[in-house]
Amino acid sequence: MTPDLAVLTMNAAAVAFIHTVIGPDHYVPFIVMAKARRWSFGRTAAITFACGLGHVASSVILGFVGYAIGASLQHLEWIESFRGEIAAWALIIFGALYALWGLWRLRRTPAGTHTHDHFIRIHARDHVHDPKTGAEVSLTPWILFAIFVFGPCEPLIPLFIYPAATSGWAGAWLVAGAFSAVTVASMLVIVLGAQFGLQWFPSQRLSRYSHVLAGATIALSGGLIQLFGL
Repeated sequence: MTPDLAVLTMNAAAVAFIHTVIGPDHYVPFIVMAKARRWSFGRTAAITFACGLGHVASSVILGFVGYAIGASLQHLEWIESFRGEIAAWALIIFGALYALWGLWRLRRTPAGTHTHDHFIRIHARDHVHDPKTGAEVSLTPWILFAIFVFGPCEPLIPLFIYPAATSGWAGAWLVAGAFSAVTVASMLVIVLGAQFGLQWFPSQRLSRYSHVLAGATIALSGGLIQLFGL
């Protein structure tokens, strides 16, 4: 590894960490959905990991294909910017619809009623049934996965293209690997750390409104991304 490539790889790791931390869309949806839907740590980690991997992989594939066919960096960055707009609006719409569903559910659940997990499974209306087994398949993780696959990692494209042009594909994959690993690891640390901390937060009074709050928070995070381009 050349000194320049080593510096570029470290810079990619640093940019990935900063990009993840300042982008609430990288962790807020998982934190609030894990709380609202009472996901276990294992389920939260699996969903976060899958979404994070899909998030970075889509940009790596775009960079690979774009460079292979000779697309300009400006054109690839325009595609990433367009994808970012769509992903931000998708978060806003998903969050708003989920909050509205939460309000509808509140009207069907009398105040003071103890809500069991069984009630949530029956009335969540966010699942489909496997045509072969009849088992329920929750749609929420798949919706999040689709949004994150479509969502771009804007800094990754130039970080990928530059070493591909100067150090070859091995350097490009090294930089992309470092960026991807730090991004996914940062998402997992933040999400699981927040989930662990929220266990000690006295939220019994708010549990009735957990789905409304989760949807509103996701919509707000999408709005922040759209407004500030985080």
